[in-house]
Amino acid sequence: METVTNIPVVTHVIQQALTPVFLLGAVGALLNVLTGRLARIVDRFRFLSETTENDPKEHCDELVTLPVRVRLIHWAISLCTLCALFVCTSIVILFVGAELELSLSRVTSILFIAAMVALTSGLLCFLREVTLATDTIKIRNLC
Repeated sequence: METVTNIPVVTHVIQQALTPVFLLGAVGALLNVLTGRLARIVDRFRFLSETTENDPKEHCDELVTLPVRVRLIHWAISLCTLCALFVCTSIVILFVGAELELSLSRVTSILFIAAMVALTSGLLCFLREVTLATDTIKIRNLC
């Protein structure tokens, strides 16, 4: 009979976990974009490394910025993954708190705040990488 009385509690916890689950979907889509950019940067580096054997000065500026871009995308991917881990942990804590009848709202709040900080930092790294990519295009068009 105890499970019948817990149904409203479980329903409430599921409702609370719904927003973080949507956030997980968005972070997953963002990670897909970031890994695609990483692959394109690596491919571009390989291409330029092979073609610059004849004329290394032609793409020198771009070859200098590509490792910086890779580092920024790496940080963006790491921070967004950390965000997803914090969100998953906060969802687990919501359910554990409900099951054990503990108030873990402070822990959940801290984890969610940490997730937002990680996501914001990852987006800032992504923005910086995009800025470097577009600056390289501007430099190349001027020559």
